[in-house]
Amino acid sequence: MNMIQQFRKILTALVLALILTTTVACNAVVEAKQPTQLSPGISRSGDYALLERGNSVQGQDFGNWVIGTAKGIVQDAYVRDNNKLGIVITPQVRPTEVRPLAKSLLQGFHKNFPNQDLTVLMYAPDKKLILTSQYDVQTNKIEYK
Repeated sequence: MNMIQQFRKILTALVLALILTTTVACNAVVEAKQPTQLSPGISRSGDYALLERGNSVQGQDFGNWVIGTAKGIVQDAYVRDNNKLGIVITPQVRPTEVRPLAKSLLQGFHKNFPNQDLTVLMYAPDKKLILTSQYDVQTNKIEYK
């Protein structure tokens, strides 16, 4: 049984890395969009609904892409300031799979938001922070906390 679990862990990481790499490469040219304009009559809760995946158009697009691509693994995602990615994983993700998943997401995030330091925050299904991954563009290294 242990060998099956190890195989599942490796397969999950490879499949997600493949999906992130190929989809990001295919979506390298993104059509320019006009920023979302908030009308003066929208309440604070309405503002949040427009910004829940990202506080920029590019961030919203990437957050939506993560949710659409990682079905069954990621239940929620958001991008802030084009350098912070928050991910809420599903209960199906095992604790040993969190770090490889964070690395794969960080690689895809870097391809969409190059030349800057990036942070991926991984949250459990109960919204408690379980892992922080930070990419340093100068050293090209990832640090996990």
